[in-house]
Amino acid sequence: MASGSDRNPIIIGGLPSQVPDFDPEETQEWLDSLDAAVDERGRERARYLMLRLIERAREKRVAVPEMRSTDYVNTIATKDEPFFPGDEEIERKVLNATRWNAAVMVSRAQRPGIGVGGHIATFASSASLYDVGFNHFFRGKDDGLGGDQIFFQGHASPGIYARAFLLDRLSEAQLDAFRQEKSKAPNGLSSYPHPRLMPDFWEFPTVSMGLGPLGAIYQARMNRYMEARGIADTSQSHVWAYLGDGEMDEPESLGQLSIAAREGLDNLTFVVNCNLQRLDGPVRGNGKIIQELESQFRGAGWNVVKLVWDRSWDPLLAQDRTGILVNKLNTTPDGQFQTYATESGAYIREHFFGDDPRLRDMVKDMTDDQILHLGRGGHDHKKVYAAYAAAKAHKGQPTVILAQTVKGWTLGPNFEGRNATHQMKKLTVEDLKRFRDRLHIPITDKQLDEGYPPYYHPGRDSEEIQYMHDRRKGLGGYVPTRVVRAKPLVLPEDKTYATAKKGSGQQSIATTMAFVRILKDLMRDKEIGKRFVLIAPDEYRTFGMDAFFPSAKIYNPLGQQYEAVDRDLLLAYKESPTGQMLHDGISEAGCTASLIAAGSAYATHGEPLIPVYVFYSMFGFQRTGDQFWQMADQLARGFVLGATAGRTTLTGEGLQHADGHSQLLASTNPGCVAYDPAFGYEIAHIVKDGLRRMYGENSEDVFYYLTVYNEPIQHPAEPENVDVEGILKGVYRFKSGERGMIPAQIMASGVAVPWAVEAQQILADEWNVRADVWSATSWNELRREAVEVEQYNLLHPEEELRVPYVTQKLASSEGPFVAVSDWMRSVPDQIARWVPGAYQSLGADGFGFADTRGAARRFFHIDAQSIVLAVLTELAKEGRIDRSVLKTAVDRYELLDVAAADPGAAGGDA
Repeated sequence: MASGSDRNPIIIGGLPSQVPDFDPEETQEWLDSLDAAVDERGRERARYLMLRLIERAREKRVAVPEMRSTDYVNTIATKDEPFFPGDEEIERKVLNATRWNAAVMVSRAQRPGIGVGGHIATFASSASLYDVGFNHFFRGKDDGLGGDQIFFQGHASPGIYARAFLLDRLSEAQLDAFRQEKSKAPNGLSSYPHPRLMPDFWEFPTVSMGLGPLGAIYQARMNRYMEARGIADTSQSHVWAYLGDGEMDEPESLGQLSIAAREGLDNLTFVVNCNLQRLDGPVRGNGKIIQELESQFRGAGWNVVKLVWDRSWDPLLAQDRTGILVNKLNTTPDGQFQTYATESGAYIREHFFGDDPRLRDMVKDMTDDQILHLGRGGHDHKKVYAAYAAAKAHKGQPTVILAQTVKGWTLGPNFEGRNATHQMKKLTVEDLKRFRDRLHIPITDKQLDEGYPPYYHPGRDSEEIQYMHDRRKGLGGYVPTRVVRAKPLVLPEDKTYATAKKGSGQQSIATTMAFVRILKDLMRDKEIGKRFVLIAPDEYRTFGMDAFFPSAKIYNPLGQQYEAVDRDLLLAYKESPTGQMLHDGISEAGCTASLIAAGSAYATHGEPLIPVYVFYSMFGFQRTGDQFWQMADQLARGFVLGATAGRTTLTGEGLQHADGHSQLLASTNPGCVAYDPAFGYEIAHIVKDGLRRMYGENSEDVFYYLTVYNEPIQHPAEPENVDVEGILKGVYRFKSGERGMIPAQIMASGVAVPWAVEAQQILADEWNVRADVWSATSWNELRREAVEVEQYNLLHPEEELRVPYVTQKLASSEGPFVAVSDWMRSVPDQIARWVPGAYQSLGADGFGFADTRGAARRFFHIDAQSIVLAVLTELAKEGRIDRSVLKTAVDRYELLDVAAADPGAAGGDA
């Protein structure tokens, strides 16, 4: 045998280690012991010994490489399972009643004339996972705190409704109004967890797959953030996220695992319902999704608890001295396990146990029926309880529980494990009878033969219902429940906004900086200053927000354990366990999840936070628009800042940074109030009103989106008697035309307002046109109000017609009207039908590109000279000027030559 020094280097992760051997003789003794174990007891025994050594090494805090995956058995050994404190027989009756009512609710929703469908197979597979949580773990809010935050798997909602029905939280009429929210109002139940639709019941929208796990991670982190900053006691809150194994294919599901591990979020547990099926077929038919997920979560630094087999497997595994059974479990692919869930005991005996005499011998005394009922761990209450208890007890890491189940479990042979089970929404009479018999539900054949299947309630005074109430009382109240306890905030006085209203004087600043200055004054406010939560995706310096580093500091639960390279600078990078700023790295999805968690804290924990999320506008609604929809559904509030907005203001960056459409995308979100302000005083009024609407008396469930720019301009002081109503409703006259005989109107938003003012000057000086300039602070809000007016008029023909605000505002102004912005034309075109006169819009339609600002604006024909031409064109159409002047204008301003444009200010200013 070669000596230790003659051996190859130690191989770790495929690479040789450079650690020298200081005691080769001791090393050789250990190697000889291993060799002896292999020779005398076999490889399986040696493997077991090695695993135990690794386990002990970790217990002793000896750093050894993580195993990517473990055997395909339960992590928690039978001998280590804790005492189960519940009454398993009563809990079985409760669960059976819940299963029945969930399936019946969906089946009745599919009755003729309704046909709204629903999903029953997901809850059927995960019912025990939820039931153990409801009976033993989920904390309610009756103690005045936030309780646990539970992200229910969206497709499992029928089961949550069914349980609430047993507890008299929902009525039979409400179950019959599933997915009929308007036609059966006020009894309608939403299809999935939708807080906006059921604001007293659901807390977290989850059915857009991938957003549940992402949101849960950042909710757990927000809980720690709020406690660290002394805003709320979240020490007793635990975050539970129920997910599907197919859902884990979504990049959002796994993309942020590292932050949970890095910050030691042991207040977070993922429960992945591994029924081995997606919506149309197996998740990993040729592989093993539990093993794959174990490797991914372990690699990310999570604690992994595998819950694979129920107690019926314990005797078989106990007699597996050679490891032949474990090896069979390890090597059988998921697609085959799915098949076993649909086949007979005889089939399983032949195909699983039959290819090795040692396996056949293990089950020789078992009947086919006993083999058939060798079950999956996610359906065993005691095993589930053990996994949950281990997750709650584990410290220093988040935990994932990988629980194997059967999709459609207990629903019968036409449902269980079938590829089509997700789409199956109705049980036949024969299906119902089999289902009833399996669950021991006291409903007769006659009741099933003669009408729609009835719901089952064992009676308010029954043992099982009293048990349910007692369990929830002991855990602090019913879940899910959404409670809003937050009180209105005392909002800042007008003087807080005074600086912004003075303008910038001779200094040129971007509207991004104008907003930051307002924010700085707001954060000084004694009442609400501490409630601001600053969020940015690694771009604080770009947005001029590094000024907050020394005072607000960046949140890091570990503090700053290094000397910052810029520590001698005034605006040095500073991390703190009590920091106010969330620096979520280069992850817009992570930032938006933080935004949602902070924006809904007023309901989750009864303490309002004011999130301010600032980002490159191109990477907001375009990249994370689904999360903004989730934010609206979750009734979250806060300020969303699309910085570096517009198609032509960030022209050095090029196509993928040039946002000319997020305002249009924002218009599709009913919970979003979107503005495109031009000046600091406009921003001041918008922010002030936003705080009032979201955090004052009679608060509203909206969030504000402001597009701000990186182009420096001189901001005028607020005009006397400024039209505040117009600013807030979407349009006001910024500057009246003073010279010229021919009237016209120019409407502009954001960075385009200065171009409109320049065009106004040229029109007066060179073309005898007197043009008024209007600042359209919100094309979206103007349209929204006009649509509401039209809807009212449509349904109230007997009443006096109402007039949209934009029509009223422009009624006394003589057109034509030319609208311009740094957005595509569809943005200002939203109001075209309500403008009282000829209307033309100019916009930056198409992809952005890298060039000077002037060249880009000339290319899109939205610069001042192009606005002049547009006004003249409309006047020519009306016969007020001769058409010949149009060619003169084109030639004079060289509008066909992009290179002739004044390049303007540099394109990279923040």
